Amino acid sequence: MRSAQEVRHSKWYGTAVTVGLIAYGVVHLLIAWIALQLAWGQSSQEASQQGALQELAGKPFGGVLLWIVAVGLFALVLWRVLDLAYGDLDTEKRVSSAGRAVVYLVLGVSAVKVALGSGSSSTNQQQTLSARLMEHGIGRVLIVIVGLVVIGIGIRQLHKAYKKKFTEDLVGGVSHTTIRLGQIGYAAKGVAFIVVGVLFGWAAISYDPDKAGGLDAALHTIKQQPFGSVLLTVLALGIAAFAAYCFTWSRNAKI
Repeated sequence: MRSAQEVRHSKWYGTAVTVGLIAYGVVHLLIAWIALQLAWGQSSQEASQQGALQELAGKPFGGVLLWIVAVGLFALVLWRVLDLAYGDLDTEKRVSSAGRAVVYLVLGVSAVKVALGSGSSSTNQQQTLSARLMEHGIGRVLIVIVGLVVIGIGIRQLHKAYKKKFTEDLVGGVSHTTIRLGQIGYAAKGVAFIVVGVLFGWAAISYDPDKAGGLDAALHTIKQQPFGSVLLTVLALGIAAFAAYCFTWSRNAKI
């Protein structure tokens, strides 16, 4: 326990968390860029976290950058695990920390896979899994439950934006601009989650696994709506705002 507490107060640990939050922001910034390309043309990458990592891999020194992103994200996993073990958290915050740890872990593993050249489309994986689940009656129920859970996460993101709950993650003086970026960013993520959840539910109801999908499918669905390009542009700018918030968060994280 003593060594764990020493880790939490060490300089390298704080630096690792800072790098991790910057990496998390970079991933969202790339998602926003891909979404913007999708809004006004075609993108060669999937508009998702996986697609963002693929986009990063194609940049100069992309392989090195991917490994830095992976290490940073694994540092965020350690951050949340130590918070769960030694932090003074209530039940809601414990659930939130556990969920974040899983998100960071999955994204970190994806970064490693892409760096090793073994990354694949997350949308195809989700559709394949949905197709397998739909072969059984209980599978369709599970897909509906997943959809409802994702919608619930989206609603929570919107609530977080409205109530400015994300400021609980920050220390020091927080500017008005930082708060606005956080609100816009979490609201945009909330909308995206809700669309993803609806797609999962509709896939189960219509018995069509092709309608199930993650962020990429959600953004394509938004584009297909009236004034879809404008709506998708607004959402892309919202995701970019979240990326900017992450960069500020990295300097003011409550560790």
